[in-house]
Amino acid sequence: MLRAAILVSLLAATGASATEDPSGRADERPWKLTTGVYTLSGGGEPNARALDLNLRRSGDFGNAWIGWYGEDHGGLTQWRAGWDRFFDVGPLRVQPSVQVASGGFRGGSLYAEAGDTWFVGAGAGRTNLRPYVNLNFDPNDMVMLAAGHRTDGQQVQVILVADNREHPDQRHLHLNWKVDRGDGEKLTFDVLAKRGDVDGERIRRLGASVTYDWPRWSLRAAWDPKVNFTAQDMLRLSVAARW
Repeated sequence: MLRAAILVSLLAATGASATEDPSGRADERPWKLTTGVYTLSGGGEPNARALDLNLRRSGDFGNAWIGWYGEDHGGLTQWRAGWDRFFDVGPLRVQPSVQVASGGFRGGSLYAEAGDTWFVGAGAGRTNLRPYVNLNFDPNDMVMLAAGHRTDGQQVQVILVADNREHPDQRHLHLNWKVDRGDGEKLTFDVLAKRGDVDGERIRRLGASVTYDWPRWSLRAAWDPKVNFTAQDMLRLSVAARW
């Protein structure tokens, strides 16, 4: 944990200049540091707590991030890093991403979206199947379909994420609603319906998250049952600072 804190401090000290977000507006706070505290429980396993530190830098190059995760039970730790960026390719907005992690993990994804007010999207991801602390909480070896509607200040979309490699029965269905409340404040709700096999048992569960963003801060609370299709449930609380 000390090494994680030192690295995050060094990265933050490198400074930042104004960048631009996809809408073309100047982004005067390109750095984001998120600290998450997670609680795992149930499934007949010992309760555990985890700390997740993530530092992201946004700019013309896209988004680059580095993170560290550690649990107090069993000593599980992992460093992670990644990059993603949207590109305009004709009528499409295309987003590639790559991820690496300690322990030899490598992964990547590609997403494409078309439309403005009404939009549809599709994507896919692949990894080298090495151990990975999956903190996007959706399958990484997957295909994805999305559709939604944008108006001034609001966006509603439905996202289906389906494992298409080792566990093709596992599905995540998200209903996501974002509201711009003005003065740089945003409210996001995400409802998750998941189904699939966990240790030979067919499960169906509902999860949810809520996020509130201010210009410089954000708070998030989430409940993810059978997290990553394991036996345990996870409660996640996180706070983020931007500068």
